[in-house]
Amino acid sequence: MDDTRCLLSDQDEPERARGHLKENLSGASAPPAEDVNTFPENDAGVGKDLPPPYADNSLRPSQPQAPHWEIPSISEELAREALVEYVASRCCYSGKPAKEMVFSDLHSLNTYRYRLDTFTESRSTEWASEPYHGQVLDGFNGVAAGPWDVSVPIPAMFQDCQRDVRIPHSSSVKGCNQCLSLGKSPCNKCVTSGQIQCSVCTGSGRDHHSDTRCRSCSGSGRIRCNACSGAGSLQCPNCQGKGQLLCFLKLTIKWRNHSNVHVVDKRSGFPLDLLQEAVGEMLFTDMNQRVYPVESFPDGAVNAASKQAVQEHHMQFSTTCRILQQRQTIELIPVTRVHFTWRDKTHIYFVYGAEHNVYAKDYPAKCCCSIS
Repeated sequence: MDDTRCLLSDQDEPERARGHLKENLSGASAPPAEDVNTFPENDAGVGKDLPPPYADNSLRPSQPQAPHWEIPSISEELAREALVEYVASRCCYSGKPAKEMVFSDLHSLNTYRYRLDTFTESRSTEWASEPYHGQVLDGFNGVAAGPWDVSVPIPAMFQDCQRDVRIPHSSSVKGCNQCLSLGKSPCNKCVTSGQIQCSVCTGSGRDHHSDTRCRSCSGSGRIRCNACSGAGSLQCPNCQGKGQLLCFLKLTIKWRNHSNVHVVDKRSGFPLDLLQEAVGEMLFTDMNQRVYPVESFPDGAVNAASKQAVQEHHMQFSTTCRILQQRQTIELIPVTRVHFTWRDKTHIYFVYGAEHNVYAKDYPAKCCCSIS
């Protein structure tokens, strides 16, 4: 009979026994740091968001290949076709204005979307443990590697990912401090007694209807605890009944893609939020470990957005993460402002994106029943 069973069988001092088990079989879910074999070379580096050992300040100039772009406006035929299709998708829009309108002007608006993606890797370490069932130990045959010295394959670029790795030569075995290496924890249902109140007689020991001895508990008022089968204790969830834990340094590696998107506002009356999802035409792409801000793009607002984005990402990530790759792109989002007249009144609508979406806030006939 083990120590726990001996303690639970002490019927003369049940309260002292229960208190002893509660006091000694509860605690933290992992061994305290002072009980774990530590490595002086790595103690200072255990923590969150550990900075990389060096900063890569290399920059490579990257400029657009073409200094100018000719961006033609869409044709009147395409503008009318886009509006007719848009109106047909609205149940309360009349198709008369789209079919009868007279074009007065089609004005092309050069709208650009600049995007900077910075793909980073960050590392953090913490002590971790798992039940020990004979795993190979390596804590005594080498020095644990530093967080940034562990070689881990890089996943696909610009996609968020996370991986946990056990640092080599950091493993050791310790007794489970949650159950004092017994492999058992107290049963909370019966409070380590192995018995609970009989639900049939509610602990009285008598049948309430016939005033005879309760058959369920044989008159004792208590029955065996079904949670622990009368043992008064359960398998320790921390060590899974093994009594020992394998303790090691866990390295958590996070790969994250950080994006900075800027759409140049032409103040044309077109809502910018519609441009965020619009499909554009790629004009420029540059990818390297570190990119240099675009400087010679014809639109100065794009150059300013690039400079600000590159500086912000450098300040934000270069000291806390390792920048693995950067990518900057410039897209042209076709936007045409269409002026037309219908029934002697002037109206406008916008055709935007490579898919020729339509934005017509002030369409002149939104209710079919109002058109004669």
